[in-house]
Amino acid sequence: MVKTGLLLGENKISRIKETELPRYLDFYNQSYTDNLKHAIENMNHFPRWSIISGYYAMHDISKLFIAKVYRFKIDREVHATTIKVLKELLKDPELLKLIEEGYENYSNMDEDLKDAKKERVKVQYYTGTEFMKHKYAKKAEEFIQDNVKAYIEKMLKLIK
Repeated sequence: MVKTGLLLGENKISRIKETELPRYLDFYNQSYTDNLKHAIENMNHFPRWSIISGYYAMHDISKLFIAKVYRFKIDREVHATTIKVLKELLKDPELLKLIEEGYENYSNMDEDLKDAKKERVKVQYYTGTEFMKHKYAKKAEEFIQDNVKAYIEKMLKLIK
């Protein structure tokens, strides 16, 4: 397991200055709530973006937790570093599993979007059939309910 001291030494995380803390906490509080709202509102019309926004809600509340409770901010390789810090700080395997699954879903969506950029057929396949729209909408709904909301509820308890 990676220690926070090592991540500090690699400049992947740093201590948040007292004067910077309120602004930092306000930003991530607003960001995770905006992303969660966007994810919920777009499950049916834009399900791929819903999944991405759902993951970002998880990611941002994670950084809010790390900042508020431990006064660290993530500076480099933000997604992987956030998960590394959480693995050291959290002792809840279910919570860690949720964020790892969230990151995997986000990564898969990110890869799909990159592939679609290279191959227009994938975009046409996704947008052109009701089956794929329904499939992604169902996947987004399950992800938001089973991962995102569950994760956020648990993180809010830890933050308070």
